[in-house]
Amino acid sequence: MSATSAETHEGAGTVEVVLVKNGRTKIRYPARRLADDGDRVSVRAPWAGEGVRDFGFVRFEPGDVFTEHYWRTRWYAVKEVRTGAGVLKGWYCDVTRPAVVSADEVVVTDLDLDLWVGADRSVVLRLDEDEFAASGLAASDPRAAERAMNALDELERLAREDSDGFTALFR
Repeated sequence: MSATSAETHEGAGTVEVVLVKNGRTKIRYPARRLADDGDRVSVRAPWAGEGVRDFGFVRFEPGDVFTEHYWRTRWYAVKEVRTGAGVLKGWYCDVTRPAVVSADEVVVTDLDLDLWVGADRSVVLRLDEDEFAASGLAASDPRAAERAMNALDELERLAREDSDGFTALFR
């Protein structure tokens, strides 16, 4: 058995993904744990939102499947988005505090910065920088704000310049 299949087998099961924003639970949903290598935990879940969410550059809708990657040591999460038929839409990257992972939960604190990377990588969009500025994090926790901006910069650089580096994050 390869290391990847061993990790997948050892990490199998169901967990609740809990997204916290501004100190409150924004959303909670069940996901199937795919792998956990001690730093990165990967899960898969159907679109957990209500109905269709049209961002203009992508639509999330019932039937979409998210393969989500969370790190205990990194300040972001990467979510691969596919249609129910398996067609890649792209990657939605959330800047977060490092994930807190237990046997039954993956808890992430959203820091308002996001990056969208289209399936063919011709579209890379920084999102919600205005929300991040308005959050007050730079004043209340300057170190966390700096780490958040560095995480967004790293993701954007990898997405724009290094296709192998970007996809290697979650292979």
